[in-house]
Amino acid sequence: MELNNKKIYSLLGLAVKSRNIVSGEFSTEKAVKSGSAELVLVGEDASDNTKKMFRNMCEFYKVPMRTLGSKEELGHAMGKEERASLAVLDSGFAKSILKYLEEPTQNGGS
Repeated sequence: MELNNKKIYSLLGLAVKSRNIVSGEFSTEKAVKSGSAELVLVGEDASDNTKKMFRNMCEFYKVPMRTLGSKEELGHAMGKEERASLAVLDSGFAKSILKYLEEPTQNGGS
């Protein structure tokens, strides 16, 4: 696993502990539509339908959306079963996660 992803998963763990995250399709959708979601993450192995639904919804409500890891990895980072989607509710956590998602991996070019 890439260094950046490890940092992201540990940030997700902290967000769970501070109750700044919701997961699962229904809760994620509710967070986006209510305006409380700062960032939506969808597993890369989520169904095309799920990705398309969240992509369209996040575009409409102007919430950044990214794909990250597998459903299993997202769930594991939260200490739960597989999760296809989750919403980060805190802007600080969202900004930090986006920063790690957007910077190139620092692994010596291997």
